[in-house]
Amino acid sequence: MKVTSFLPHHPGGSQVILQLGGQDATEEYDPVHPPGTLEEHLPPQARLGKVDSGSLEVSRASSADTHDGQPERPALESLLNLQEIEEAATQTISHKAWAYYYSAADDLVSKQLNNQAYRSILMRPRVFVDCEKCDTRTQIVGQQVNSPIYVSPAALARLAHPSGEAGIASACGTYGTLQVISQNASLTPEQIVQDAKPGQVFGWQLYVQIDTKKSEAMLTRINRLSDKIGFIVLTLDAPVPGKREHDEKAKTVGASLPVPSATKAGKSESTPGGIGAQLFFGTSAKLTWEKTLPWLAKHTSLPIVLKGIQTHEDAYIASNYAPQVRGIILSNHGGRALDTAPPAVHTLLEIRRFCPEVFNKLDVMVDGTANGGIQRGSDVVKALCLGAKAVGIGRAALYGLGAGGPDGVRRVLQSKWLRNPINFLLNEERVTSANAAAVLNDELQTAMRLLGARNVNDLGPQHVNTRVIENYIYNGPGAFNATAYPPPPKL
Repeated sequence: MKVTSFLPHHPGGSQVILQLGGQDATEEYDPVHPPGTLEEHLPPQARLGKVDSGSLEVSRASSADTHDGQPERPALESLLNLQEIEEAATQTISHKAWAYYYSAADDLVSKQLNNQAYRSILMRPRVFVDCEKCDTRTQIVGQQVNSPIYVSPAALARLAHPSGEAGIASACGTYGTLQVISQNASLTPEQIVQDAKPGQVFGWQLYVQIDTKKSEAMLTRINRLSDKIGFIVLTLDAPVPGKREHDEKAKTVGASLPVPSATKAGKSESTPGGIGAQLFFGTSAKLTWEKTLPWLAKHTSLPIVLKGIQTHEDAYIASNYAPQVRGIILSNHGGRALDTAPPAVHTLLEIRRFCPEVFNKLDVMVDGTANGGIQRGSDVVKALCLGAKAVGIGRAALYGLGAGGPDGVRRVLQSKWLRNPINFLLNEERVTSANAAAVLNDELQTAMRLLGARNVNDLGPQHVNTRVIENYIYNGPGAFNATAYPPPPKL
């Protein structure tokens, strides 16, 4: 391929292309670019012909990107929790993939707070409750699902396994789990949903680009998939990229993203067009309530979920935009954007304190694993007790993919009760003893039973003690004034 004219327009800057000049760049290119990217951005005359692979210099992977003496991959049934799955994946995926998945902003304070927050919430179990059967079915943005656990948008899944986001979709189909597809996916949305099971549900993450025509073109594609993709997740918690030092030190991965808002937006480098041209391919930092939601209403009739709500004020404003806005996701971008931003469960408690009516107008969801703080099924239960409709897992799905491909993601989502999407309450198809050790959905159901809840609607604030964590919840300069946030004009 002749890419000289494209150098100043590459989203990650020209340096990453120049470093690979004259080499076989397949291993660098494939995991971070959906099929068809070259055809979309380069004219036919840029294709110079077939390459004689024998004439290429054999590149040697740096020691930083390989594991000395690849360890034997552990049997999936031996991995009993998300931490063990992450450790197994860390031993098998490349160093730069690990750095991208693991990284968080600045000093990782928010990431650490995410992981600590749920430890401070205690359970209040009730007894003498018939909980032989446990119903985890619920609706998320009007979509029927078997579990309140969903897969959050997480980019570049093919860094973990060749099946990428399609592998995650396959696992989600097994358990009737919702998957939100990342705009930075390493496969096209059409490829990800093409083998979906009947009734399988997806959402689509949107980063609005500076060139809104590109976002409008993508929305047109998503609208054509509305039989499978049920809503749009507009991401708001990364209008500009956070500083992720692990990712920056690993190089190339963050810089190669088609939409760089989720990582590094670009480097200061002396290439034609410079940072301005690079940011042209990035996300817009000009989104507003008054302009962006009306613009979105013109280009899709799909329900909108706003991801990245971090204060009760914004949650309240979002509720004023119902019914176009059907839900919000409380998220600090996994600690990857603004360091010291609050954990999602803090924002959940803040909404309960200041404007609990939001729960009656919107589906309130929380960002979960791994950087979002959810490490156990009992953590999911705590979020549901405090009013969350659903809990997202992002990095856990990627680590599952790295540990064992689609079966590794199934291990993350595993449940004895959800294997049959229709008749799981009849307990007719429990898994074999080899898979009997519980992971996330099994942990969820165990916690619900021990708490005395027969279904997710039974869960409520009476089941948790938040006294310790309440000390860390924003208390504000005074009482919340709803009149300061008038309803928007009708869209």
